[in-house]
Amino acid sequence: MTAEKVAVVTGAGSGLGRLITITLADKGWYIVAAGRRLAPLEETMDLALPEMVLPVTADVGDPDSVATLFATVDNRFGRVDLLVNNAGTGAPTGTVDELTPDGWSGIVATNLTGSYLCAHHAVRMMKNQHPQGGRIINNGSISAHTPRPASVGYTVTKHAITGLTKSISLDGRPYNIACGQIDIGNAATELTRRFADGVPQADGSVQQEPTFDPQHAADAVAFMAGLPLDTNVQFLTVTATTMPFIGRG
Repeated sequence: MTAEKVAVVTGAGSGLGRLITITLADKGWYIVAAGRRLAPLEETMDLALPEMVLPVTADVGDPDSVATLFATVDNRFGRVDLLVNNAGTGAPTGTVDELTPDGWSGIVATNLTGSYLCAHHAVRMMKNQHPQGGRIINNGSISAHTPRPASVGYTVTKHAITGLTKSISLDGRPYNIACGQIDIGNAATELTRRFADGVPQADGSVQQEPTFDPQHAADAVAFMAGLPLDTNVQFLTVTATTMPFIGRG
């Protein structure tokens, strides 16, 4: 099958990944919706335009699983125009002395190795397809700038995503490959539901934090994705206006 605009979205079975998938499909993108479990991916497909979404199970931290994912993309569509590296986890939490080596490895596998593996295969396809090129959007975080207390695994991997974004952006120039990053703070998803009960702050207090409609973040990704390849949003930060980010710590 040859499609005009083909995107891969990871972590598409819930939260921001689901909203990004639905929003891009509504704008005419064919989406390969990737995640670990088929049932949530099929729910995403049903909530979107079903004919525009192909659910594919994949573990982004597993090299063979990611290779199979992109082989499926190639066999079905013959190209990839957009990769949204959205899959991520903040668990387990902890300071550097508290986080176990296994916990560290799990966060790195999902947040960092997964983004690398997906970009590895996407860039290979983008270099070799005709017309050449494409776009990668990495989901960073405001934790790519400033940490929350007891979040060493998440914070380190999100800082590393910024390095991945910059490297792909630089190395992709000769091949018409653009790469940008969206850093989101307190979108109202399952992961931020606990913020209403209060979360630890840098001064030792526990405070409630505001959230914002995650559709705004999905719309921002769609804006980035819709630009021509000679134009790139390198970094975009979107947060709840009054959240404690500026001045955090």
